[in-house]
This record gives sequence, structure tokens and C-alpha cells, in this order.
Amino acid sequence: MMLARLFSLDFRRRRLLARAPDGPLRDFLATPFANGKQPCTDTRYLALDLETTGGDPAQHEIVSLGWVCLDGARIDLASARHHVVRLAGAMTGNSAVIHAITDDEAAAGITLEEALQELLRALAGRVLIAHHAKTELGFISRACERHFGGRILIPAVDTLDIAVRRLNRQRETPAPGSLRLGTLRRQYNLPRYPAHNALSDALSAAELFLAQLAQCPAPPALEDWLFRQ
Repeated sequence: MMLARLFSLDFRRRRLLARAPDGPLRDFLATPFANGKQPCTDTRYLALDLETTGGDPAQHEIVSLGWVCLDGARIDLASARHHVVRLAGAMTGNSAVIHAITDDEAAAGITLEEALQELLRALAGRVLIAHHAKTELGFISRACERHFGGRILIPAVDTLDIAVRRLNRQRETPAPGSLRLGTLRRQYNLPRYPAHNALSDALSAAELFLAQLAQCPAPPALEDWLFRQ
């Protein structure tokens, strides 16, 4: 079933490629996805985090993006990027309190289209890592439709999903708050980083993924850890 899911992802990629207009989205979709049979330790990744003005991609905006690349089990810190995005609307008060990005900082940021172009170049041929990947996938998909005129498909692994699967195998029920990024990191004795900064949260997700991977008696195949889309 997992192998069929991988084939389905690549089939869907080729279908989207056939309809994609020329530009960054088409270039991304033209790069084949990673081989699902290869071990997770041999796969190339990009850990991503977004800060947003709210939780609905249809109504809210991306405030900042942070990412870092991984080659197998090695984090490439030289690849780290962080961009604040110039908003189309006003910063919401609640979101500004959470991520501490002011209206002036957002006004001095780059456009979302510029940030997406750089992200897609870095992400081509890699697998996305995120904590609660549904958020990142939803906002990036919506942004690509708006700025590049087409839909995107991104293979991903979700550190939250991996933690839930592990608890399900052990027939355990998660305690309230136990699946948050910082709480899971403490379970693996990982250092504490400032929360709600897109780059530090991306690095946090990358390190948590590697800690989860290190717990496996043998490296799992990528297809076994792919997030279901």
C-alpha cells in the first residue's frame, strides 16, 4: 500500500507538471520525487517552518519562512534561510504577539513570490520535513496557486505524525500538550530553542526528525514515513 501511495504521488506530480505554466512551479514539478524504497538515512530533505497571521490558508498570510536542508542524517547549516514577507494586509495583533514580527519589519520584507521562488529551488528533489506538515503544505499550496497559477504536490514527512504512529503502535494515548514540538524535543533530550521563529523552528523539526530516526533499530524506507496527502 505504501509503495502504491508513492507511485500515486509521482503520478500526480506528472499530471500537475503537464498542466503547470512555465516558471518556478513547473521547474519544481519537473524534478522527480525521491525514491520511496531508499532508506530515510539516504534521502535529501528540507525542514520548513512558517509563521502566519492565522491558521487558514484561504484567509491568512505567511509572515515568515525558515528552512534548512538535510542530506541524509546531516544537517547543512550553510543552507539555512530566513525571510520575513511583505504582507498584503495588516498584521493581526494575536499573530504579532506570537512571532514578534512588527508591521515595520514586515513592510521591509521581501515579497511572498520572491520567497516562494527561492524555496522551490531549494526544495526540488527533496522531501519536506515539518511539525504538523498540514499547515506548511496548505499555505505553500495556496500561495503557489495564487502566484504561479497552478497546484503543487510536495512529498513530506511530519514529525508530529511520526510521534502519533509510534504511540499508536504502543497503544498509548498522548497526554495533553505532549505532541508539541518543544515537548517532543525534551523527550529526546534535545536543547531548547526560542519558539515561533521560523528558522529556529525549522531547525527544531530537523533535529527532532533525526532523533526519531535514530531510535529505529534499522533505517526505515522513506515510503514508510511519508505523510499521507
